[in-house]
Amino acid sequence: MSAKDDDIDLPAIADAVSTGAAADSADWEDRLKGLPRLLRYAVLVGSNAAHIEERLIAEIDELCPKIPHTVAWAVTPGVETGLALAAELDRRAVTDDQPNLRSLADCVRLLCLPLPHDVTHFDHYRRVGKALVHAFHGASRHAEQGLCCVLERFAFGWAALPACTDFLSKGVSAAVNAHVLGATMTEYRISAAKAVARQEAREAEERRNKQAEDKVAANLPRVPSPVAEGIRENHLMVARLSAEEMKNPKLKDILGPLKSSINKALPLVVAPPLHEVRKTLVHEFPYAADVVDFVLADLVGRVTVRLRPLLLVGAPGGGKSRFVRRLGETVGVSVWREDASRCDGAVFGGTDRRWYSAEPCHPFLAVAQGKIANPLVMIDEIEKAATRSDYGRLWDCLLAFLEPETNARYPDPALQTALDLSQVSYVATANSLDPLPSAIRDRFRVVTFPKPTASNVDALLPAIIADLAKERGLDQNWMPPLNGIERASLTQYWCGGSVRQLRRMVEPILRERDLRAVRH
Repeated sequence: MSAKDDDIDLPAIADAVSTGAAADSADWEDRLKGLPRLLRYAVLVGSNAAHIEERLIAEIDELCPKIPHTVAWAVTPGVETGLALAAELDRRAVTDDQPNLRSLADCVRLLCLPLPHDVTHFDHYRRVGKALVHAFHGASRHAEQGLCCVLERFAFGWAALPACTDFLSKGVSAAVNAHVLGATMTEYRISAAKAVARQEAREAEERRNKQAEDKVAANLPRVPSPVAEGIRENHLMVARLSAEEMKNPKLKDILGPLKSSINKALPLVVAPPLHEVRKTLVHEFPYAADVVDFVLADLVGRVTVRLRPLLLVGAPGGGKSRFVRRLGETVGVSVWREDASRCDGAVFGGTDRRWYSAEPCHPFLAVAQGKIANPLVMIDEIEKAATRSDYGRLWDCLLAFLEPETNARYPDPALQTALDLSQVSYVATANSLDPLPSAIRDRFRVVTFPKPTASNVDALLPAIIADLAKERGLDQNWMPPLNGIERASLTQYWCGGSVRQLRRMVEPILRERDLRAVRH
């Protein structure tokens, strides 16, 4: 499941409501003609249409002209004048035998009622709520799907108003709050449906993986269990060498920095509370909340940190590399960065001990550097890897590390022993999928990483200022956040897109601030 799968495309009718401008268009008016009057005015309120009360007054004057109460409500809009007009319309609906005046009365109540803070107007809310639900059930039989979503959102948002007044805006009408409350309820329903779908997909994939692992395990020789070897829980023996091999003169230079990671059970970093990780990452990358949820879904139910191979694809400057680094930092594992444009298969997969430049594979170097058995290996700009096969392509070398069957017993050419790299996580970034072979695409889960927008500038600025302070060797306290004028000048020219461009725009602002600073 990719990040795109979490996006639900509503029909154009829903987009029209959200813009607030569609209510005045001819096409929008045609869509509303078939609705009961009460539902039409409910949709008009949600679309921020202009002159709604004037439109209703015109309808009242057409059906029942020269009512003093209409003039009073037009001159002094308010709850009391509105309810007086509604009561007069109800009376005339009975005395003049005009049932359609009752719908006009309900519309007046819809527009004039405030939030139900007490029981004073509860009967009016209940009457409008019953009328809304009844009209919605009738209209839902023939209205298009997008319009039904809008109507349902308002009808049930209105019905829930009396129970939610403490969470709503006090300065706006009940109708506007009904739209807000209905939208919130809709988001919860959609989130719950997505969570169920994700859970079902994860369970199905886990069943397939378990079946595959059981099939492989049935054909493998039995090996001693970690418990039998005295390995503590949440630890893993990554590399094993005999005493003779440890004394091998050819390995003297290689083993120097690696001794602490050989023949020792290294700890597996335990997964932290995922809600805290998500809160941190969404705060720093608010535009990539769906990506955060997709990535962290891999850790649900796991004791230790391990991510299945993941490939983030997005335009340059969107913050993919920084996201991967912050992901590793927030879950508590070390991050080994590999620049794909400077790496080939012989380098990443290790070189044979017979060469003077012999070196173990880079995933094992990541293990030794972090002193943990489950580091995160970031392969930056994987699409830029060299395509020449003189020393082996990086893409081909990666396949052995991405498969559970081979990464648990990877034959390292320098140490000439099987390494257990099954707990290493691999996250790659790319600007485009075009150059990548199908074998790589098949083994990575590909997720589109979105671009930040202008609305995310407040979340991006603290990290940018912190990085600039670190580059200058300053304490971040000496570089306070941008003030209102500085931020306004920044947002005037940065409309979203590249974080690098935003950083280049912040630098001259800070430089100008330094030049204008008062010095004693």
